[in-house]
Amino acid sequence: MSTASRPIPAENLSRQYQEIRSEIAEAIEAVLASGKYTLGPAVAAFEAEFASAVGVRHCVGMSSGTAALHLALEAMGVGSGNEVITQANTYVATAFAISYLGATPVFVDVEPEHGNLDVDKLEALIGPRTRAIIPVHIHGYPVDMDPLMEVAERHNLRVLEDASHAAGAVYRGRKAGSLGHAAAISFYPAKVLGAYGDGGAVVTDDDELDHKLRVLRYMGQEVKHEHQIIGHQERLDPVQAAVLRVKLRHLEIWIEARRRIAGEYTRRLAGLPLRTPVESSHARHVYYMYTIHTSQRDALAEHLSGLGIETQRIYATPVPMQACYRHLGYRETDIPVASRLARELLCLPMFPELTDAEVDSVVDGVRGFFTKGGG
Repeated sequence: MSTASRPIPAENLSRQYQEIRSEIAEAIEAVLASGKYTLGPAVAAFEAEFASAVGVRHCVGMSSGTAALHLALEAMGVGSGNEVITQANTYVATAFAISYLGATPVFVDVEPEHGNLDVDKLEALIGPRTRAIIPVHIHGYPVDMDPLMEVAERHNLRVLEDASHAAGAVYRGRKAGSLGHAAAISFYPAKVLGAYGDGGAVVTDDDELDHKLRVLRYMGQEVKHEHQIIGHQERLDPVQAAVLRVKLRHLEIWIEARRRIAGEYTRRLAGLPLRTPVESSHARHVYYMYTIHTSQRDALAEHLSGLGIETQRIYATPVPMQACYRHLGYRETDIPVASRLARELLCLPMFPELTDAEVDSVVDGVRGFFTKGGG
């Protein structure tokens, strides 16, 4: 069957569901039968299992990745008048979490090889109002965290990893999420570890931070109806926790499938006038997205669409260039690498259940575009 008669999606969640539907049904039924529909044993069990998988002592389930970022910063003491440094090419929620607290996001450019925060440019942006740094493990590849933590320690800054793309990624033998003072995770359905709705978590080894987060996520109370501080209603739903417990058992298999597909793309697209992802020996990429970079991005995307191959152009406008942050006065010359990558980045189809035939079609489509001289 031709590619055009069977479209290849950029992502597909239903195939994975079909593989594990009986496990999912059993897990959800157990929650419904328990009568515990907020917090409860399903959430506690997932928190313990995910903390163990990351290699930290604590996991606090949240209603979304955005809530995880927001409450983690609040628990770290970020507030009005503070500045928090983060990278320019991320989902806007990373910056919104800073703004929700009355703090100001300060945007740093990225390094060209991986599109992660450029640690060499970090120290020049630290000032008297800087309180924290949010490195983002973009597309599933970890930031170079050791030198970043050295900078943070010199300036007494807190580090909150945004590991929303990077469940299962590894940096120098340690899991993403265990590298800073805390990490925020998104379980948005399309993520490497995704729920069947919104969900998130904060993971940390810091006992005090863990306690603050548990109070903050449930209306500022330790004891029910005794509200110590102004809190939030941001608990992870137990049905989603049950789903995530099932999926966590399969995570390593799915990551290896992503890595195998990525390896095929990289090997078979070699020699074309585009750049494929680079993986260093000290890190494991989990390929939340498989990203290529080409100056002919839009024409290539149109060509592939004509073949029935879906692609994605995520974060095509760097966050400081969005209208909501125009008042901060950033120009593309302030973030030249992030600006260039945003114009060149294209995400090819990537999910663990992609078939070999679909990978063949994607590769043939990309190679065909360049063989014909850019369409």
